[in-house]
Amino acid sequence: MHRFFSHGDTYFVQQLLQGGKKLKRNKVEICGVDTSKLPVLKNEEMRELLKQMQDGDLSAREKLVNGNLRLVLSVIQRFNNRGEYVDDLFQVGCIGLMKSIDNFDLSQNVRFSTYAVPMIIGEIRRYLRDNNPIRVSRSLRDIAYKALHVRERLMAKTSREPTAEEIAKELDIPHEEVVFAMDAIQDPVSLFEPIYNDGGDPIFVMDQLSDEKNRDSQWIEEIALHDGLQRLNEREKMIIRKRFFQGKTQMEVAEEIGISQAQVSRLEKAAIKQMNKNIQ
Repeated sequence: MHRFFSHGDTYFVQQLLQGGKKLKRNKVEICGVDTSKLPVLKNEEMRELLKQMQDGDLSAREKLVNGNLRLVLSVIQRFNNRGEYVDDLFQVGCIGLMKSIDNFDLSQNVRFSTYAVPMIIGEIRRYLRDNNPIRVSRSLRDIAYKALHVRERLMAKTSREPTAEEIAKELDIPHEEVVFAMDAIQDPVSLFEPIYNDGGDPIFVMDQLSDEKNRDSQWIEEIALHDGLQRLNEREKMIIRKRFFQGKTQMEVAEEIGISQAQVSRLEKAAIKQMNKNIQ
């Protein structure tokens, strides 16, 4: 747990998580405490506590964190389907919350939640990216993030989705590198992730994918081939298996079964002719 927090925040986190480590999914409960009873700060209270904290009052900072835990809870609900431990996501979200508290500029006419939510989301995404089992090189990530920045700029300018070639031209790199980099940072999706549910059985990602290697036509051909092979006599079966399933030459087959290559060739042609007839 402590690996996520700076030394100065360790005590606060220990107090926050004592009595339990799990934030229960789809529940209003954390560490045995009903989150509906967590304090909610009004905007005026937030600004006053921020002033006190910036004047050196550490208790004001703790009140700010406690008063905004619901913000963290609402954000991490977006990441519940990632397969991560929710307590880890909560802790990482708290880092984003603390950073937003420490860096919030009172002189700006912006609500605290408007500033904090993107920072909390960014912290969680950074954690998920860095802990992704699919490791992506730093250079590839750098290209991807530059490409995303250029993409947003071009979209704002042209009001349409830019092509990989246009992004590559802006970055002065081959467009293949842009494609590889953008693909590399995409989050993996579970085949069993539901994408639609209309009160009945859910439709999963895997239900929307086609199998290029095992289409119905190929299954039919394989069944017909197997049936045609079964109708041959044992010697013909042996020759067909050795020639087309084991990849042996006619000479090798002839040596193994003790006949001439000419005989192998003749039996092979007869077997293929018979199989074609049976399949049709």
